[in-house]
Amino acid sequence: MKIVKLLLYPFAAMYNLGTKVRNYLYDIGQRPSFQFETPIISVGNLNVGGSGKTPMVEYLIHLLKDKYAVATLSRGYKRATKGYRLAHETDTASLIGDEPMQLLKKFGSDIKVVVSEDRVHAIPNILKASPQTDVIILDDALQHRSVRPMLSILVTEFSRPFYRDFLMPLGRLRESRRGSRRADIIVVTKCKSGLSEAERKEMMESIQDYSGQKPVFFATIEYGEPLPIGNQKILVRNIILVSGIAKTNPLTNYCNDHFRVLKHFNYPDHHRYTTRDLEEIEKFCAQQRDAYSIITTEKDMVKLIEPGLKPYVDRLPWFYIPIRQEFLEDGLKFDSLIFGILNPASE
Repeated sequence: MKIVKLLLYPFAAMYNLGTKVRNYLYDIGQRPSFQFETPIISVGNLNVGGSGKTPMVEYLIHLLKDKYAVATLSRGYKRATKGYRLAHETDTASLIGDEPMQLLKKFGSDIKVVVSEDRVHAIPNILKASPQTDVIILDDALQHRSVRPMLSILVTEFSRPFYRDFLMPLGRLRESRRGSRRADIIVVTKCKSGLSEAERKEMMESIQDYSGQKPVFFATIEYGEPLPIGNQKILVRNIILVSGIAKTNPLTNYCNDHFRVLKHFNYPDHHRYTTRDLEEIEKFCAQQRDAYSIITTEKDMVKLIEPGLKPYVDRLPWFYIPIRQEFLEDGLKFDSLIFGILNPASE
């Protein structure tokens, strides 16, 4: 292992140099960065892979949608389309990406969901199409420095906080730990529910060693009751787990605690399901003698309901687990910070 790290170190050093030069050029104004009158809230992370960005975006939407006209803007990772696209109810995950589709299905007409690779040009298009927009939430945008947000939220996962991680390819960091200084708020996500005061203090101090005295909050993921996707509505204890997400440990731990997991079909993050995948799952299901249910995630569900796959889903007992982010404490303080940014006169 030490030999591998030694071999990878020069590549990590070159990657570090490249990101430092890029950030420096933005810092001194040699690369253009645009600010908009409409409030922009950025949600991002320092590492690749799942850190809880989408649950954080959903939390903000729940918080704001009844008081403000909200739009979300993301790249739409692995979508089959290109350019600017305002999501419509007839869209599918393949057209706009799985995470934007998850937002569209969950919030519907309560928000605008937009995907675009070029966010600088997308924001004026959003405001032209929907002049009443009060706030735009940028998903996965900490490194997207061509837009200067009014508020930047950095999420970092409890089990692998950025201060214990290393630059790629030694670790999973996209830039150095000092990149956390650009954030206004840091949220430690996917915390265990019994996190002690001493553990919080230690993590907060470790984070602030890099970020400076930025407020740090601690949040966990709450799992809801599984909901049916297809025609069968009765959930049983024996389950087949199907997922295509970056980090499965929280999900598998939850399912092992609440169900008897017969098998886990564990696909890569953002996996695009095929009929062959579902035929493989059906084949395993046909071998079961006892009643079973198939459980998947919200992110996977929006891909499984596409027209070409829905017939497979309809004939088997598929369910998905809704999730939400909840703060362990100081949630009202977090909410107050958000509202204070958007409406400082009220604070």
